[in-house]
Amino acid sequence: MSVFDAILLFLAGFLSGAANAVAGGGTFITFGAMTLVGVPPIVANATSSVTQFPGYITSTLAYWADIRHFWRGALLLCLISAVGALAGALILLALDNPSFRVLVPWLLLGATALFAAGPWLKPAPKPGHEAAVGSLAGSLAQFVTAIYGGFFGAGMGVMMLATLGLTQAGDYHRLNALKNMLAVVIAAVAIIVFVSGGVVAWPEAIAMIPGGALGGYAGVWIAKRVPQNVVRGFVIAVGLFLAFYYFSKG
Repeated sequence: MSVFDAILLFLAGFLSGAANAVAGGGTFITFGAMTLVGVPPIVANATSSVTQFPGYITSTLAYWADIRHFWRGALLLCLISAVGALAGALILLALDNPSFRVLVPWLLLGATALFAAGPWLKPAPKPGHEAAVGSLAGSLAQFVTAIYGGFFGAGMGVMMLATLGLTQAGDYHRLNALKNMLAVVIAAVAIIVFVSGGVVAWPEAIAMIPGGALGGYAGVWIAKRVPQNVVRGFVIAVGLFLAFYYFSKG
């Protein structure tokens, strides 16, 4: 890895952390940066999971005041998420890079569309209710979302928030807290599988993680000064660019 590549990855980590703090979608940026420096798509996808993980942890801790009220009731969803993430990660490892490369542009298009629709997919407020495990349909929806998250993490947060809003009780903040908690489980299981499978590019990850930490902190400053729609537009543009790039490469 050249000095230029290391600087590019650090900056990508910074932009990813800032984007996640303001509007989400940081995976598009880390995945794209690793693609540009020549990291194979499966390794880029797995390494993105590692670089995003610290942000999932800090986001969950920020919601601890909400989580402590319902975490026992959410254990079933955690278990379902772990099993789904394991399945998704193993499916990814079963593919070779050429096979996954064919899927990548379609996955990117779907994730970008989901991210773009995020503001309209937010659950309606339901004051006075706690986020809790609900119906069988809710469990199945979370299982499918966890499979997707273990296989390809881009857009997972938006997808999960949308499905939780349709299937679980709770106001928006409690559902977001539940989403963050489940995202930690999904990412942790996927990372264990990816590390065991030897598909994590550690030098690239080490270059991005400090940038992500600084970007997450700077995201608070950015959120106060840059309209969220501008950040969302940038992330959507990155997703569309990556999809076009992989379509053009065949």
